Amino acid sequence: MAEQLIFDLPRKVARGRSDFFISPSNAYALETVENWREWPQGKLILTGPRASGKSHLAAIWASETGAGMRSAADLAASDLAGLGDGNLVIEDASNPLSPEAEETLFHLHNRILSNGHRLLITAERAPGFWPTQLPDLKSRMMATPLAVLEPPDDGLLCAVLVKHFSDRQLVPPAALITYIAQRMDRSLLAADEIVAAIDAAALRQKRALTQRFVADILDKHSANDA
Repeated sequence: MAEQLIFDLPRKVARGRSDFFISPSNAYALETVENWREWPQGKLILTGPRASGKSHLAAIWASETGAGMRSAADLAASDLAGLGDGNLVIEDASNPLSPEAEETLFHLHNRILSNGHRLLITAERAPGFWPTQLPDLKSRMMATPLAVLEPPDDGLLCAVLVKHFSDRQLVPPAALITYIAQRMDRSLLAADEIVAAIDAAALRQKRALTQRFVADILDKHSANDA
């Protein structure tokens, strides 16, 4: 029998303040971002691994402060006309940037701070590990305070698993969430990937979310990562 076709439908991803789960691993970063009026020099770099919650936290801050949001890689000289006149989030600044993007980020940094606004920058690594070529930009970034999203603890990992299932309109039993958390790689990116794999396999095979079924998916996921 041919396998059931699976359509990659968009899922509703909740990114409000109430959807950001607080735990010891992210409480300091959250407190630092929310205390934005007291940022030294009016700027902050938020670091953490991919899918660690940086974009979620940045979106919360942007909503609360009316900030714009742009990807660092997409910055162009034309952005100088409007983006420097208010609070701003620049995402993924640790990725390699074009000379134009680096130059634009440097001038935006100076204009935003000189106007008394706030600048939040997200990155996977601290500025010392960025491949920045523009010396003036590198010096500005090195002087920027950091807030770090630490690896998830048990409580956060379980909460994020529940959220990813909920985003797909799935409600597995609590015991199954604990079972997955105890057997998976301890990262929020892994949580997203595993829930996506479980959801896709359940749809394709028309299976209920039992422990035996999930165990098989986890084994296959671990084998693929090996």
